[in-house]
Amino acid sequence: MIRLSAFSDEAASDLSGQISALKRNGIGYTELRSIDGKNVAKFTEAEAKEYAKRLAGEGVAVWAIGSPLGKADIDTDFSACLDEVKHVCALANIFGTDKIRVFSFFNAYEKRGQVFDYLSEMAETAAEYGAGLYHENEKEVYGDTAARVLELMANVRGLKFVYDPANYIQVGEDAETTLSLLHARSDYFHIKDVVKETGELVPAGQGSGEIAKLIGMIDGDKTLTLEPHLAVFSGYADIDHTEMKHRFAFSSNAEAFDAAARALKDLLFAAGYREEKGCFVR
Repeated sequence: MIRLSAFSDEAASDLSGQISALKRNGIGYTELRSIDGKNVAKFTEAEAKEYAKRLAGEGVAVWAIGSPLGKADIDTDFSACLDEVKHVCALANIFGTDKIRVFSFFNAYEKRGQVFDYLSEMAETAAEYGAGLYHENEKEVYGDTAARVLELMANVRGLKFVYDPANYIQVGEDAETTLSLLHARSDYFHIKDVVKETGELVPAGQGSGEIAKLIGMIDGDKTLTLEPHLAVFSGYADIDHTEMKHRFAFSSNAEAFDAAARALKDLLFAAGYREEKGCFVR
């Protein structure tokens, strides 16, 4: 079985628009990153309780917290970082999820021991709240290549992993290689595709990320989180300081999100899946 989740803030900034986009595309989960342009890590607990109530009332579950934890310079004040970990974990408890997306620090290639120590302590702290940290390979963080992700797997106890195909392509990795090394060891997948030669972001299956092969290699119960980046969305500048290149133009974020959802579903149908009660089964 395959579940679909999505970074719904790519469809709309406000929560009502995000819920509407998820429901019209038959996606039952959100990887919660921002609402009204405010990053999830900045929510107060009172705000989180109100948002959680609204999501539950609409039948939308939070798959994971799309936090920015670890998307900071390695020489950051780590005590403040740990405080943020605790706050995000408390929010995760409110939203009813035990999954928190994290990164492995900028300017850290020469400080691997420090990266391992920081992530280990962060994972231990999260475990105290009943939560797990899921590392995403991201451009320019320590774990941006398959080789360094494998190092994290070997050296950071308790850390789990998200596989983002486009991010690997954007740092010069080959999808065939990263899939063979990491697919079976990844806990879930972000679905974003990019054309290697031009750097243009495209709907799933139209780039170099081998999304069809990624789907074909799935055996058992997995979750795919749609993170298409097919249009600039509110809060993007806060999470990524690079320019997005797009092959296709859309009239709105909602239209771009819908196109991304259709492309992913078409790949699932082509792989022999059928849609049943919000999930994909064979």
